[in-house]
Amino acid sequence: MTLLRMQTTTLTTADGTLVCSSCLLAIRPWQRLRGLLGRSGLAAGEGMYFRPAGSIHMFFMRFAIDAIFLDRDLNVIDVERGLQPWKMASRRGAKVVIEVADGAAAGVQTGDRLVLGTIEG
Repeated sequence: MTLLRMQTTTLTTADGTLVCSSCLLAIRPWQRLRGLLGRSGLAAGEGMYFRPAGSIHMFFMRFAIDAIFLDRDLNVIDVERGLQPWKMASRRGAKVVIEVADGAAAGVQTGDRLVLGTIEG
């Protein structure tokens, strides 16, 4: 079985602050199911965009992440910082979740609007 190559994009705040320079798009069921499993970490600027998603789990993960919960218009509902392996997180009203390296969402706050860049791949 061949795995589909995942598309990537950039993710910034509305004022242009870079949140994720290489954000993988997990928009198909298998991509969302697999997520970051099997990886030992995220490089600086790397992340994953899950749509649709209102919750995530960290079962079998090996590292902590920051999870950014967004509504359908990419407005930040909340940020779960330092989410550890074997934990779960969800937010009411979330339609998209962005997973970035632990600490990478330091500049993201509730109420911010995020913007996807050009999709590549």
